[in-house]
Amino acid sequence: MLELKILNRKKIKEILALIKKQWGADFKTELAFLMNTQNKIFLVNREVFNLNLEKLRINSIGLYFGELKNNELRLSIEGSQLIGNDAKQNLIEINETQAMQWLKGEDIGIKGNYKGFVIIKHKNDFLGTGKYKDGKVLNFVPKARRFKYNLEIPD
Repeated sequence: MLELKILNRKKIKEILALIKKQWGADFKTELAFLMNTQNKIFLVNREVFNLNLEKLRINSIGLYFGELKNNELRLSIEGSQLIGNDAKQNLIEINETQAMQWLKGEDIGIKGNYKGFVIIKHKNDFLGTGKYKDGKVLNFVPKARRFKYNLEIPD
């Protein structure tokens, strides 16, 4: 059986407060929040609780939203896409060359007044989050989701 805990309203408010603090975004959703033993957060439609999941072997459920670590939230790529349009701070818009570096899993050099986890955006696309440190953004794109070849991003 999957070890996921359904988060109560207090814990959800804490996560929403972190989103507000880190990105200045007012995130509202009717989805339920679940957390596994590694502090990874998943979002699911509340109707999933109407199903009998006890006899199923489940590795994960719902949308992987992010991970809580050291009182900070690191969003997944999909999490950055949900929060990105509402972000008012710690949002970095990058050019095409930087986007290719990012999608290949490389850190990118950025100058600015950023703190902690930042959302990476190229044009209308949100490419995930990275940790801003010492003038560069540390890349967290999983190896399985990285570009392996030099591809051009169309305009």
